[in-house]
Amino acid sequence: MAKYPSISLFLPAWNEEDYVERAVSRALEVLPQLTDDFEIIVVNDASTDRTQEIAEAMAQRIPQLRVITHPVNLKLGGAMRTGLSASTKDIIVYSDIDLPWDLRELERALHLLEYLEGDMICAFRFDRTSEGSKRIVYSFVYNLLIRALFDVQIKDINFSFKVMHRRVLESMELKSQGSFIDAELVVKAIRKGFRVFQMGVDYFPRTRGVSTLASPSVIVKMVKELVKLYPETRTPSAPTQPVRLPPSVQPLHAVAQGGRAARG
Repeated sequence: MAKYPSISLFLPAWNEEDYVERAVSRALEVLPQLTDDFEIIVVNDASTDRTQEIAEAMAQRIPQLRVITHPVNLKLGGAMRTGLSASTKDIIVYSDIDLPWDLRELERALHLLEYLEGDMICAFRFDRTSEGSKRIVYSFVYNLLIRALFDVQIKDINFSFKVMHRRVLESMELKSQGSFIDAELVVKAIRKGFRVFQMGVDYFPRTRGVSTLASPSVIVKMVKELVKLYPETRTPSAPTQPVRLPPSVQPLHAVAQGGRAARG
């Protein structure tokens, strides 16, 4: 018997051939223990390695797995919007494909979401020292800036462990093209009156591939998007194109078909 409602887990992926099979396999170990109805969505953000080949081969034998491929690289914002809008289940879970958190923590997040009658759970990392001093400083300053500008008390706004009910996505529009999308999503949810809670988790840094989050170009773009989208994010209006359409509304066009997305 299912413990929790249906679950969509989506994993943005950009040149993640080393991680895609591991991530899907781990998800297949955890999700059936939580629900009888789940899907795994890999958003291949125009990878140039074997990410698409590996993911599509797995999808041939795993009915719960869908692969959506962008013909051009849309960065993290585009990959996240694709994953969120393509979700079909009641609870949506977002994780980077290198799995920086233990997927077994999802049960605790779902329990908190249910027990606290919440709409979204945002995880924060207990210990980030393995990332190096530069990334720790960047993250500290950015989180401090987001808290000050938007008057929200979220500890780790960009961490890729977010669990939300579909009603959150049906009530908002996301416009960020880059890594500011995490802040846009969480701040708009809070500003719209949704109940957002936090939980701490152990953090597991990637051991393969390259993260682009701390590159100067990504940081500059985040700041530019923050300035551009500040009024809309702080005081969100009614969405004209919600991230996910309510079940009663039929989409006018299908999502483009086909690992961590390029954070830029």
